[in-house]
Amino acid sequence: MSTAVTPAVDPDVAKAQEYAAKLLLLSEGSINKHFDPFEDIDWDNPDFAVDAGEERWILPPSADPLGRHPWYLALTDEQKIAVGKYRQANVAKVGLQFESILISGMVTHNFGLPNGSPEFRYCSHEMIEEHNHTLMFQEMVNRIGIDVPGMGPLVRKFKYLGAPVAAWFPNLFFMAVLAGEEPIDHIQKQILRSGDEVHPIMLGVMAIHVAEEARHISFAHEFLKNHVPEANQFNKLVLSIAMPIVMWILGRSIATPPKAFFQEFDIPEQVRKELFYGSKEAKQTFSDYFADVRTLAKDIGLMNPIAKNVWKLLKIDGHSTRYRSEPLRAGKAA
Repeated sequence: MSTAVTPAVDPDVAKAQEYAAKLLLLSEGSINKHFDPFEDIDWDNPDFAVDAGEERWILPPSADPLGRHPWYLALTDEQKIAVGKYRQANVAKVGLQFESILISGMVTHNFGLPNGSPEFRYCSHEMIEEHNHTLMFQEMVNRIGIDVPGMGPLVRKFKYLGAPVAAWFPNLFFMAVLAGEEPIDHIQKQILRSGDEVHPIMLGVMAIHVAEEARHISFAHEFLKNHVPEANQFNKLVLSIAMPIVMWILGRSIATPPKAFFQEFDIPEQVRKELFYGSKEAKQTFSDYFADVRTLAKDIGLMNPIAKNVWKLLKIDGHSTRYRSEPLRAGKAA
């Protein structure tokens, strides 16, 4: 009696099928659980008025280093509220600008994809969600009513790089995506987990952003896990060195307020240096933003001895995580 032989599955085919299945799951998530900022945020609720419960604009100490700095704590409540409004409006504007750069690069990435690529559908869903985020962020800025600049003038030049980098260096582009998304996601999750009282406009914006960014960050991780191993050894070496540099440059661009912010409130230079990034606490906070990225670098073979030294040189080395978005526990940052 003959025994049927199960044909061996080509490992490349199996890998492609697994990748497609993960992207399909993310795409279905965008269909089954998505938000509309003008339906899901009750903008016209009297409690959402910018001047309703203004003390809720005082910066939460749990996630914003400025909120727990002695210089800020010494201000009157009125001054704290003014600084808080500007700070949160500017963070939203930076988010809008970053999302716009991301969209420009992802449009270019999608343009060159072959028919049948599972990335096309997912990236299209993500761009729709990112467009909604830009609407949501701009509405928040408009309602706060402060003419904030967002990114500094030099950093704004990145708007010219999104599309060409996505076209010619897609792995580098999705590293840059993580460099912008991880710090914002980290900060917002800290605020939401802390239970600190924040203004409902900000709470509504953060809740939507965190929920949908989970998919966006997951895709960037999966993209790099799938495509980086395909690169030759030289390109892997270049990517391993580029990864921490991209995190450092874009992470600081996202997390650091523009010069106009410090000038607006006459914030002393020494305070600026302590907050961004002169003190031990500030350096540790910035390093913690990239714990998941360091884990990813190890998983995809980009944490070689040379790369480790670059991470360390830039002072963004440190612990890795057991799973993505693992909460930071006492003693783990050391």
